[in-house]
This record gives sequence, C-alpha cells and structure tokens, in this order.
Amino acid sequence: MRRAAGERFRAQRGFADYAAAYPVTLRCTGSNTPPTERTRAYVGLGSNLDDPVGHVRQALVDLAGLPETACLGHSRLYRSPPMGPSGQPDYVNAVAVLETGLGPRELLAELQAIEARHGRVRAAERWGPRTLDLDLLVYGSWQSTDPTLTVPHPGIAGRAFVVWPLFEVAPDLEIPGLAPVRRLAEALPAAALEVVG
Repeated sequence: MRRAAGERFRAQRGFADYAAAYPVTLRCTGSNTPPTERTRAYVGLGSNLDDPVGHVRQALVDLAGLPETACLGHSRLYRSPPMGPSGQPDYVNAVAVLETGLGPRELLAELQAIEARHGRVRAAERWGPRTLDLDLLVYGSWQSTDPTLTVPHPGIAGRAFVVWPLFEVAPDLEIPGLAPVRRLAEALPAAALEVVG
C-alpha cells in the first residue's frame, strides 16, 4: 500500500501503525556492476532551490553512476520545513542505499563533485538554501570524528527528514555508536513531513 503524494503524516498515528501500513519497496534508477569488496553506505539527499524534486531525482541517477558503486534503492521523496535561516523554501529530502568499493573519503569526494555539478555553492551561512546537499550518513560500521568527515553523520538523531527516509529503506539498521534507526523513528515525530514522490 502506498501513500498518496502529498498526504501528511498524522501526529496521532503511532509508529507501529505507520510501519505496518506503509511498507516500502526499494527502487533504484540503475547501477554500475557491484564491486567484489563493498560497503553498505547510506546517503542523505536534500534540495530547496531551482526545482528541488528534479535535483533530487537527478542526483539519484548520478549516485547510480558512481564508480565501483551499486545503487540498491532509495526512499520516497519528502518535503520538510527548512531547519536553517527563515525565509528560505521548504526542502525535498530522500535517502539512497549504496554498496560501494570506494573508501569513505573517496565517496565523499564523489558526493561533493555531484553537488558541484548541480550548482552547489558552499556559502558561509550555515543551513542556508542550496541546489543540492549530499550527506554521507552511514558507511558500514566505520566511525570517524574528523571534522572534515564525521560518520555517522552527527545530525541524524534529531532530524525527522533523515530518520524517516532512512527507516523506510533500512528499518533494522543499527547506526554505529548511536542507536537502531527504528528507535530513533519511534522517538521522533514525523508530522511535519509530506510525501511528494
């Protein structure tokens, strides 16, 4: 059973009701030949400028074309209010599931290259509007506190627009050093999210 596009989550709808009523079939736009040695990685996608839905959909195609990488699927697309400065448009977010032979820093470089091709400008304003934002959320069991690449992503637990799409594609995922994504979803309201694709 699929949610109609634009249907809002109900604040009173329980977590168990949601999980039972809205199962998700993973879908992917394509993939390269999977490498022999690979790591499961989860990438968060977001956009709120210049056709956000189009940017996210094209970015999913771009992820499927990465070297040594297979795109296994992705969540539905969600609209959510911006968490940064006021006055900017709503975001469209999703999560993609990859299996990759790239190391975490190599993968980060590829994600930043995709952002650049989509016209991403890294401004000084934190959480400002952008054409495309790609975040490496989880990379296997690997953990890093390096300021240039913190994995798991430090903002996962408090962001419904990350947790709920991640729960869709990996309901049994244990986020290294944090918690099971199921527990995060149970604790995080999804009422502000709207399914848009």
